[in-house]
Amino acid sequence: MPLIEQSTYQRWIEGVADRIDPLVSLTKPYVDGLTNLPADGRFLLVGNHTQAGTEAVLIPYLVRRQIGIRVRPLADRRFGNVKGVPGDLFAAAGAVVGTPEAAHELMDDGEPILVFPGGGREISKARDQLYTLMWHGRNGFARIAAEHDYPIIPVALVGGDDVYHVLTTSDGRWARWSTPVVTRLTGTSDMAMPLMRGIGPTMLPRPQRTYLRFGSPVDTTRPTGTDAQTWTATVREQVKVNLEGELAALLEIRATDPYRQLAPWARGAAVMP
Repeated sequence: MPLIEQSTYQRWIEGVADRIDPLVSLTKPYVDGLTNLPADGRFLLVGNHTQAGTEAVLIPYLVRRQIGIRVRPLADRRFGNVKGVPGDLFAAAGAVVGTPEAAHELMDDGEPILVFPGGGREISKARDQLYTLMWHGRNGFARIAAEHDYPIIPVALVGGDDVYHVLTTSDGRWARWSTPVVTRLTGTSDMAMPLMRGIGPTMLPRPQRTYLRFGSPVDTTRPTGTDAQTWTATVREQVKVNLEGELAALLEIRATDPYRQLAPWARGAAVMP
């Protein structure tokens, strides 16, 4: 999918963003750290994927509301190469296939970018992997950001991994059986197909409040005398540590929140920043 400028879809996207205002207000997400976003839009957001995928919608929505600039998500090739109307909608939302070339071009233009280094692997998690980063050595985001002196903002989201109750573990019998099947279907060899349920025995998602925090920017400017490979590893590790810290903090906040399951009677007591 090529990069696109403001298109005829942009007005439609703006309308969609406006229409989700009532939903955001109704679910009352916990949102913190918006003031960490540089007003010029020149930053890279690095987030965690969850089962619900809420982060892919909520993060761009909140950024646009805060600084008035559209975020450009870098999509997994399997999503970004979708054709027809779904592909048009990806493009309309500003998403592009997450290639190094696309990232370089966006950073040259000074646009805000959103990336999930774990990709689709972080969506399909076992019970013992919830809210775990699964980057598997991926560091391209850190390397490209450092090449452009692009600040990286860790953005953590909690709540999405709880909309379904996962029944299987990563080392259980079901995982060992399903991994070869998933490999044949997707070409991904490190992902099993977890068994899960929602409300009761159904697949209806369980109501869960969302907790989101934009962390402090990580400076990617390479110090004099430090080689590029070492600096890339340093930046990647710093972002990972910061993101894991934000996730842990949000999990603690959620543990004491009476509104975590969106119970109407507890709405007034919902924990806020």
